[in-house]
Amino acid sequence: MSQGVVFLLETFVGLFVLALLLRFFLQAVRAPARNPLSNFVAALTDFAVRPARRVVPGLWGYDLSSLVLAWLLQIALMGVVLSIKGYDFAAPVGVAAVGLICVAGVNLLKTFIYIVLVATIIQAVLSWINPYSPVAPILNAMTRPFLGVFRRRIPPIGGVDLSPLFVLVVCQLLLMWPIAYLEAVFVRFL
Repeated sequence: MSQGVVFLLETFVGLFVLALLLRFFLQAVRAPARNPLSNFVAALTDFAVRPARRVVPGLWGYDLSSLVLAWLLQIALMGVVLSIKGYDFAAPVGVAAVGLICVAGVNLLKTFIYIVLVATIIQAVLSWINPYSPVAPILNAMTRPFLGVFRRRIPPIGGVDLSPLFVLVVCQLLLMWPIAYLEAVFVRFL
């Protein structure tokens, strides 16, 4: 019974956290707003983000309410899942709270890296199959900051842009070393 509840919680809350992160990321990279993906993400998250804007101010042109909501939801999800699984918070309450806050932040970073990975893969495949897809401009906006770093240093070889390959390798390395290390360090606080 508890496994089913944990699965449902992680699935639905995780997908909503993903939508909130996508909303923040799309706004941060100034992705085109008139796009099916942008419209879907905005429609899905508006009910939570609009009231949160009254409490969480923007900063330097970034709408932080969706990011803060994603973080708070991730903290709540982790706390509920751990308590359902019967996790005994052996650490003092303050230390456990710091651990939850930090692990939730690391999980958001991990989700962000996965967003970049998936966007890069889809964009690379679409560039060969259908470069004029309606999703292409939004994927271009999402991956441009990361691909641009490698495009400036590595010219196309035989007309093939290898920058997506390097972005994928760097993302995998980030997931393997610093993210996994931070996760292991902060889990000890729980």
